[in-house]
Amino acid sequence: MTRPKRPTPEVLLRRYGLAMNPKQAVRGRLRVYLGAAPGVGKTFAMLNEGRRLRAEGRDVVVGFVETHGRRETEAQIGDLEVVPRLAVPYRGVLIEEMDTEAILARKPEIALVDELAHTNAPGSPREKRWQDIETLRAAGIEVVTTLNVQHLESVQDVVTGITGIEVRETVPDRLLDEAAEVQLIDLPPQALLERLEQGKVYPPDRARQALAHFFRAGNLTALRELALRRTAVGVSEALEGYMREHHIEEVWPATDRVVVLLDHRPSAGTVLRNAWRLAGALRGELVAATIVPSGGLEAVDPVRRVGLDRNLRLAEDLGAQPRIVEGDRIADAIATLVKSENATLVVLGHTPENRWKRFARKSLVDQLLAQLDNVDIHLVEVPEAVAD
Repeated sequence: MTRPKRPTPEVLLRRYGLAMNPKQAVRGRLRVYLGAAPGVGKTFAMLNEGRRLRAEGRDVVVGFVETHGRRETEAQIGDLEVVPRLAVPYRGVLIEEMDTEAILARKPEIALVDELAHTNAPGSPREKRWQDIETLRAAGIEVVTTLNVQHLESVQDVVTGITGIEVRETVPDRLLDEAAEVQLIDLPPQALLERLEQGKVYPPDRARQALAHFFRAGNLTALRELALRRTAVGVSEALEGYMREHHIEEVWPATDRVVVLLDHRPSAGTVLRNAWRLAGALRGELVAATIVPSGGLEAVDPVRRVGLDRNLRLAEDLGAQPRIVEGDRIADAIATLVKSENATLVVLGHTPENRWKRFARKSLVDQLLAQLDNVDIHLVEVPEAVAD
């Protein structure tokens, strides 16, 4: 009888998600506490985890924490080491920001950094806090942070539709995709509203204003569903990885691939986010394509090039695969790309037009339908033409 072959340490590390790419061997892990709204307990949970890790003998510091005057949150800091903040002069006042360079000099094993989506004061070394966190991770420091779901770039149009409020501070979705762990801090809307009314989230004046605007029951319910869905995506991917590593037999559906057409206009962002959500629902890949004249990007008008570059960066932040396709006939170029990518769904921006104009010319959709078989076309209505 032969003994069963024992897995090597490297195989075991890969099996349980602990192995690192050699090129990223020194890069710190990222752990995110995700919530639906302020006040659900993300900062409290982060500090509680920091104290637990410190009790285990880990080298933990508080890089930045925002308590908003909540006594129970302040108490959670306890005896954790707090790195002094950086005072940034701006318009005659000093604004306190995280001192990333001081944390780098201290070089702890783990840094607790609140509010991933925060925008730093003008004059800071980096514009966004998530960029500070990436700097810490590049130095091998593990970061535990917090985030509200409305700050994810992919859900901006949805959040605006739900709340009527445009969220200006956003983070690329790829940060959550790359995170070693995303933990949902959940609180039912009614319980959060009770905390708000009791003054446990904001001072009385600000609480009354919040109740009248952002903190309405319908808003909180919808945001909570977004947070639950976003966390479920990570859980599903982890489960699939586990099944593959353990050779668990399963009938896997064919992978869908979604192609979305982008141009230079701001409304292309709305089309892209719709395509991203469709690809997520189908558990498929997303390809973001732009059609440029023969000669490539250099042949694009400089003004349009700025908008095009912006939309392609957004596509990369959402995890899409960018494609730049040269072609003087848009329909032919799209059809060729769709066939080469084996795409099953094409997403286009669409502006309703006068029916007499439709009789006068063959639309892009009609041209694509004539060239593509077994491919669905999804139109996203936008205020200005993106592709048609």
